[in-house]
Amino acid sequence: MHNHLTFPPPVVATAGSPDPAAPLVVLLHGRGSHEREILSLAAQLPAGPAYAAVRAPIAEGGGYAWFANRGVGRPVAASLRATMDWFRGWLDEVAPAGRPVALVGFSGGAAFAGGLLLDDPARYAGAAILYGTLPFDAGVPTTPGRLAGAPVFVAQGDHDAVIPRELLDRTWAYLRGESGAAAVARRDPVGHEIAAPALTGLSDWLRERLPA
Repeated sequence: MHNHLTFPPPVVATAGSPDPAAPLVVLLHGRGSHEREILSLAAQLPAGPAYAAVRAPIAEGGGYAWFANRGVGRPVAASLRATMDWFRGWLDEVAPAGRPVALVGFSGGAAFAGGLLLDDPARYAGAAILYGTLPFDAGVPTTPGRLAGAPVFVAQGDHDAVIPRELLDRTWAYLRGESGAAAVARRDPVGHEIAAPALTGLSDWLRERLPA
């Protein structure tokens, strides 16, 4: 098991506002990807916030991963705990209490964003779970009412063949139902990729969540 002290300090790519008090949108890439790839989203999201794309701490497949897996979309609980603690160490330095933080995660990064939100719902101004699953049965609570009032944006692809359909369905049902989240959810006729209308929806959602 990783002790989070064994992870290197995060590699972070930034865009948007340089103001250290501006709302912060943290972009979390998918498994086997890296921070530069997801940072390209920032150009299509609202001006005003600061954007920080963080490189996941575990090397995997020519890129990086947020946690060890026991199957697609199924994090190993001890690994998820270690990387969440590592991430929070970074976040709490760059965004002390009072600076709004929204998480935007794609695929494996969506599971990580979901884990962070479930672990400490009050910490975030919202989380976007894009083309991924919440980390069920992975050591974070997924109890009824856990996300009461928490702003969540969910986007899924009808033809996603990467994330198991049962996990997409379970995520959809939980976030729109018993979690209690204030969810904006959409499904588009795409595979494991960000649909153009979903990106527009995400922009609108961020604009409402993080007023300039």
